Amino acid sequence: MHQLLQDIRACQLCEGLPLGPRPILQASSAARILIVGQAPGRITHAKGRPFDDPSGERLRNWLGVSREQFYDEETFALVPMGFCFPGTGTGGDLPPRPLCAQTWRTKIMSQLESLQLTLVMGQYALAWHFPESSSSLTQLVRANTPYSKVIALPHPSPRNGVWLKRNPWFEAEVLPVLRRRVAEVLE
Repeated sequence: MHQLLQDIRACQLCEGLPLGPRPILQASSAARILIVGQAPGRITHAKGRPFDDPSGERLRNWLGVSREQFYDEETFALVPMGFCFPGTGTGGDLPPRPLCAQTWRTKIMSQLESLQLTLVMGQYALAWHFPESSSSLTQLVRANTPYSKVIALPHPSPRNGVWLKRNPWFEAEVLPVLRRRVAEVLE
């Protein structure tokens, strides 16, 4: 894992992106919970730490974990579909570059040997982790069970406020189950 992380962090596949390559992830073969997002945002790119932004604050709240717990690589692997900030388009950040996942995803997933729970957010992450599904995000989130090993979540971005308002069952029904599952894994 150590060599793989060095190789990923030295990757230059994203040369030519507006802010250049800066692969950002957190992983350890001992990690028990994997969080899969799309790609780092502009703030994350600047800080060099995954989810070190308002989305991360909301996500930690959803999970019921402290900042210290979240950034413990022996507990949480934070491995997005693309490791570099892809740039900004008209509707927000651009999608992650497919070449990143094609090059690195299988290699890093094979090293995450202790996973007990995977949390997946965003359409590209959902498509990779639920390849046979034609369900919408809302349908996938509703289909979660208390014993699912792979859980679909909406992205915790402040931009998803509309989805959260339209789906109040998420906070009322899904978040308590999610917090219980995370607490069980952390025990």
